[in-house]
Amino acid sequence: MLKKILIGVGILALLLAVAFIYLNNRNRSMSPPDTAHLDVNGLHVEISYSRPSVRGRVIFGSEDEGALQPYGAYWRLGANEATTITLNQDVTFNGMPLKAGSYSLYAIPGPDSFQIGVNTETGQWGAWEPDFSKNVFVTEVPVTRPVVPVEQFTTRIEEGSGGAVVYFEWSNVQLMIPVVPN
Repeated sequence: MLKKILIGVGILALLLAVAFIYLNNRNRSMSPPDTAHLDVNGLHVEISYSRPSVRGRVIFGSEDEGALQPYGAYWRLGANEATTITLNQDVTFNGMPLKAGSYSLYAIPGPDSFQIGVNTETGQWGAWEPDFSKNVFVTEVPVTRPVVPVEQFTTRIEEGSGGAVVYFEWSNVQLMIPVVPN
């Protein structure tokens, strides 16, 4: 009798472990992690983020529209863990001074511009708002529209005038942020 109970408990534990692993991997595969980086003229910029997909949803808009990321609400600028940027030297980020180091990035979407926050709190799970008292700054970035809507959230870093340009693209939104060494 005891042997049957132990076998039953063992099977139950195994099934729970398999379910946990499956659900954890399923969530990550729907928003896989990625890294964008660029080395140009001694400047190294690296952004680690996760890539959610549109999958037929309204991404940016009003709550009445059922938008996944409503205007005026915190967004972790990706999925899963908070998006981070690492810089090897002091730069201006969209015209704002930023010292070398690692920072988390977040956004407050709007119809014509996004507020991009740069915060010293890194390593947190991105679904929760950061400690806003740890903001280095918040800067406004105008929205441009990609020629073709972008299905999966994408971060690109390209060589730009005097440094780099960071692109965040998803659905019908494109943000371009110049990053220039000091």
